[in-house]
Amino acid sequence: MIPNWEVPLTLLRDKDASQRHLDRLEHWAMINGMKFHKSKCWILLQMLESSPAERDLRKLVGSRLHTSRQRALVAKRASCILGCMKHSITSWSKEVILPQYSALVWPHLEYCVQFWAPQLKQDVEGLECIQRKSAELVKVLEGMSCEEQLRTLGLSSLEKRRPKGDLLALYSFLRRGSGEGGADLFSKASSDSVHGSGSELHQGRFSLDLRKHFFTEWVIKHWNSLSREVVDAPSLSVYKRHLDNALNNML
Repeated sequence: MIPNWEVPLTLLRDKDASQRHLDRLEHWAMINGMKFHKSKCWILLQMLESSPAERDLRKLVGSRLHTSRQRALVAKRASCILGCMKHSITSWSKEVILPQYSALVWPHLEYCVQFWAPQLKQDVEGLECIQRKSAELVKVLEGMSCEEQLRTLGLSSLEKRRPKGDLLALYSFLRRGSGEGGADLFSKASSDSVHGSGSELHQGRFSLDLRKHFFTEWVIKHWNSLSREVVDAPSLSVYKRHLDNALNNML
């Protein structure tokens, strides 16, 4: 019997699979009256290179499942567009700056943000900085604080907008039903002590802090805090109206 040599692979199942292949070779050799010359047998290993981040669903994810590199990429793209705006427009009025920001810069800051939402304080601040620079382009707002500038432009911080986007996406998932659009990522709680209408979702338990930043985990916390009137809204338009009122009191 071939001894169970230690195979330098990371997973035990790979080691067992290698041993099974060796056993098959030994069995084949015995049937055919052949012997392997062990001193001429070698194990060839293919070393895989490590990477600090890789693309998943076209978004950069770090080795620790953080999204700092994705945030940096988004901020760079948005900053480049903002720079082009500064050098190409001649009017610095609200009527010119706001539509251009909404059409050219804002989509980069919020596209698919449910998947790569910034987790670290520095990443959150990095995105907010882009929006503040955009607001500063409006000359009549010079001298105002950041909060006053955004309020005058009818904008809110990106950090406050993200919960609304997440809850809108969740409502759409649940309305589509099982098997469509991600609804199967969520399950209803066994006891409906909050809403009394079977709408409360199950909050998972996890040992790693990084899991709490996943969309499928942290959005449940906000959903379960909504009233029955909001979560049982008959249409998306009604849901949006009730959600705006609820978030104004929540955030």
